[in-house]
Amino acid sequence: MRKSVTEVFCWNCNNVVLIRERMDEMRRIDVMGKPCPVPVVEARKTLAEDGVDSVLVMVDNTVAVQNLERMANSFGYEFGYTEKLKDVFEIMIRKDGSGLPGATDKTGEDQALRDDTASRDLVVVISRDTMGEGAEELGKILLKGFVYSLTELPTPPKQVIFLNSGVRLTSDGANTIEDIKKLEQNGTEILTCGTCVNYYGIQDKLGVGEITNMYGITERIAAAGNVINI
Repeated sequence: MRKSVTEVFCWNCNNVVLIRERMDEMRRIDVMGKPCPVPVVEARKTLAEDGVDSVLVMVDNTVAVQNLERMANSFGYEFGYTEKLKDVFEIMIRKDGSGLPGATDKTGEDQALRDDTASRDLVVVISRDTMGEGAEELGKILLKGFVYSLTELPTPPKQVIFLNSGVRLTSDGANTIEDIKKLEQNGTEILTCGTCVNYYGIQDKLGVGEITNMYGITERIAAAGNVINI
């Protein structure tokens, strides 16, 4: 990573006063303490607003710094950061990255990928209440982050289907329930396996969407243009 914000911006302007003026003009985003992928999502959303050419993002860990750098590079944006205090990072991202050595402009490529993805009917199947193998608590954190990320896609999934222990995510009191409700509000059909909720004894706790059967699930998966299985 490029460690000096001053160096990054001096490549373009060679003027420390101008650097500070640019920093003062930037839209500020404080995502200290926010889990992945919130820093990247908030930065992207802000940069997509009309009239916003740069952002100053405050984060508290190096992983967030690295994720924001990858996001900036993927769009050919200018990136720089400094560690203001221990575990307090100030990140600058500017849309004009033409003066940044080593920056790659992938905007056209990424846009084509997004358009291609958006043109297909996406069905997401979640069949567990954790994500990945290993620590269960970490798996629950990752899965919550994944569900949140679905709400921020330019085109929401056509359907999200919950099976096996994944049906716990659509139950009242689940930490994913608000994000799943947001998906439904955005037009996503939320379907929960009836056999599964009966097995876990939570048939009276459905907090969002509707109950379906295996034939209905099979129909939707068979008709999907793209399926993500979790």
